[in-house]
Amino acid sequence: MKKELKIVPIKNGTVIDHITAGQALNVLKILEINGRTDAVVSVVINVRSKKMGRKDIVKVEDRELKPEEVDKIALIAPNATINIIQDSEVTGKHKVYLPESIEGIIRCANPNCISNVEKEPVMSKFVTVSVNPPQFRCFYCERIIEDASGNIC
Repeated sequence: MKKELKIVPIKNGTVIDHITAGQALNVLKILEINGRTDAVVSVVINVRSKKMGRKDIVKVEDRELKPEEVDKIALIAPNATINIIQDSEVTGKHKVYLPESIEGIIRCANPNCISNVEKEPVMSKFVTVSVNPPQFRCFYCERIIEDASGNIC
């Protein structure tokens, strides 16, 4: 008989499923979860998935995500689903989505962009060019960002 390690279900909290493989640690960064947290956190990286081939999963007990956190997760994991758990039951489930425009979440990679110049306090603004794979175009300098994980504010 093959032994399988399973993650203990949570009673209350949030499960972020269908995270793009390899992005779970970036999700933890977005949620500002580090080794000094009091929260019970489960992370599964590179697990098999029928839909995606490989995926990551993050479970956080006793926490509901803020809308801006969900928006940031959508940037690096456009296929993610957010499951709300209450009394060990899934009470809500929804997919993340990329909005048509994104303000103040992504930092432009162009150091000369007006959104990066300290003399001009201009909030970054991007237009979603493609959902899968995620691509964003800076509203000001038109630079394309293909991997937002390194440019999240």
